[in-house]
Amino acid sequence: MKKFDRNIYLSNMELHEAKKLFFDEIDKINKYVSTETIPTIDSMGRITTRAVFANSSSPHYNASAMDGICVKASSTYGADERNPVKLLLNEDFIYVDTGDPIMPPYDAVIMIEDVMEIDNNNVKIMKPAYPWQHIRPVGEDMVAGEMIIPSFKRIHPVDIGAMLCGQVLEVEVSKRPMVGLIPTGTEIVEPHDELSPGKIIESNSRVFENLVKEYGGISNRYPPVIDNMNLIEKAILRACDENDIVIINAGSSAGTEDYTSTIIKNIGKLLVHGIAIKPGKPTILGIVNDTPVIGIPGYPVSAFLSFEEFVKPLVHKFLSLKDKKKKLLKATLSKKIVSSLKHKEFVRMKIGKVEDKFIATPLNRGAGVTMSLVRADGILKIPQELEGIQGGKTVEVELLKDKNEIENTIVSIGSHDLILDILSNIISKTHNNIFLSSAHVGSLGGIMSMKRGEAHMAPIHLLDELTGTYNESYIKKYLKNKDMVLIKGIKRQQGFILQKNNPKNIKVFEDLLNKDLVFVNRQKGSGTRVLLDYNLKKLGLDSSLIRGYEREMTTHMNVASCVLSGSAHVGVGVKSVANTMNLDFIPIGLEDYDFLVPKKFIDTHMINNFISILKSQEFKDELENLGGYEMEDIQIVEV
Repeated sequence: MKKFDRNIYLSNMELHEAKKLFFDEIDKINKYVSTETIPTIDSMGRITTRAVFANSSSPHYNASAMDGICVKASSTYGADERNPVKLLLNEDFIYVDTGDPIMPPYDAVIMIEDVMEIDNNNVKIMKPAYPWQHIRPVGEDMVAGEMIIPSFKRIHPVDIGAMLCGQVLEVEVSKRPMVGLIPTGTEIVEPHDELSPGKIIESNSRVFENLVKEYGGISNRYPPVIDNMNLIEKAILRACDENDIVIINAGSSAGTEDYTSTIIKNIGKLLVHGIAIKPGKPTILGIVNDTPVIGIPGYPVSAFLSFEEFVKPLVHKFLSLKDKKKKLLKATLSKKIVSSLKHKEFVRMKIGKVEDKFIATPLNRGAGVTMSLVRADGILKIPQELEGIQGGKTVEVELLKDKNEIENTIVSIGSHDLILDILSNIISKTHNNIFLSSAHVGSLGGIMSMKRGEAHMAPIHLLDELTGTYNESYIKKYLKNKDMVLIKGIKRQQGFILQKNNPKNIKVFEDLLNKDLVFVNRQKGSGTRVLLDYNLKKLGLDSSLIRGYEREMTTHMNVASCVLSGSAHVGVGVKSVANTMNLDFIPIGLEDYDFLVPKKFIDTHMINNFISILKSQEFKDELENLGGYEMEDIQIVEV
């Protein structure tokens, strides 16, 4: 392929059409179900391919169900407290323990608690026994020939126990499909390799390995292959010979070095290249040497979603498993989501229960944002025919986490700070059933979330330009009809985050107008942006003269990363982040970092636990380690 050549997507096929075409083609191969017989003791989690029947009864003899004495029931008739019946050892009775066999002429068991010993050979009883009292008859649990478990059932620990009791020593199960994983890309390196500009750590295949294991298959990861058509072709052909399913990761897009679709077309049957989903559009579906081959996009989120949509049902089909219906949750959308009519869009969502309703907030929608998957509680699928969904609408979200965990999550929407991660970690360690979920939308965004009733609390640090005080004037302005409180006591140092040794010699705000300097900003509505604009206005500085003022980041970490990578020389942020990333820092001032909470939540168990952690020595020690904070007594202030 010439350097200037580019692949053209063969289609923008709808998801359900692509699945049908792919699976119909595989059905023609009739390659799915393959069985193997394995020891019962090793069958945990496997899928039966035929019903399992007991080879022997359980119990296979009449067994005592109690510790006591075994008697002939007829010899006990008429016994009562006034006329106890006397029994002779080895003639009228014998002693038995639970599980001992019951042999003729005995046909009943009396519990030892109901037996009075007279001497070593004689006992008396106060009430009669009836035939087969406290005896487990042959086959009480299962009878030889009885079905223990049906076909196409996942084997659980109790199933193994039942099969062993029925003397089933081997079981026929679906053979687990071998899934070959081929990472591609000249730019990828292993996690232990040295990183240099342009190199990317290959992590997708490790996610795939564990997803395959979770689905019930066996993964077979190959070493990464550079972007070379001949080498990738050889890797695919080898993998198709050695596996039941082959996955090629990356190389599925329309770049000059994306060879996967061309290779599959040359050596097999290319069915689909381009599916109307976002993320995941470049997915490739094909058949090579009667082996299903799937080209998975390289961006982590696209890769995960494409894998779930195609590889999961394919592995399950090999195992003769039906895909379980995904758990859905109705939630109120916190803000408008704009979508395209070109795609069915998969949006990662953060969910929390605020009072009696679930609130769903969209996370970063970039296909390469791995952490959006880590943080996501669910996926909202927006149909292709919709251009978006308005905020406030009720939507159905496919859950990625347990509903109980979501119900016991403190929903925090507002300003970003590293201490939120610390608080989340301490809460998880000390309170097993409480979690903290943070969405970073800036301080003003946090106040707006409170106005709409979407969160339990909002971290805020908004400077009033007229009074020089923090937060209260904004709360009175935007939440004047709501009873709110501030949890106060944390102050943090804001300032210039600079490259190490401050090569641009930045000292004051006026230096930001230097044409040789590139700035990186925080988003509108963030407290840091308000602080910056306040100082620029006070000094009479024109923000339009600052190179990079329009470039916005949503967290302090993002700002520091830009400075660290060299795409910016300076940004405004907190000292703790500069310390963490080993950058220089020039202080601007100390600010209040408060937690805004509706008064009605302040006495709930979740917020009470949150406050107790703020007061804890462990939290104070963590702040001291970070640097850039001052702690005062934690106070609850009504606003």
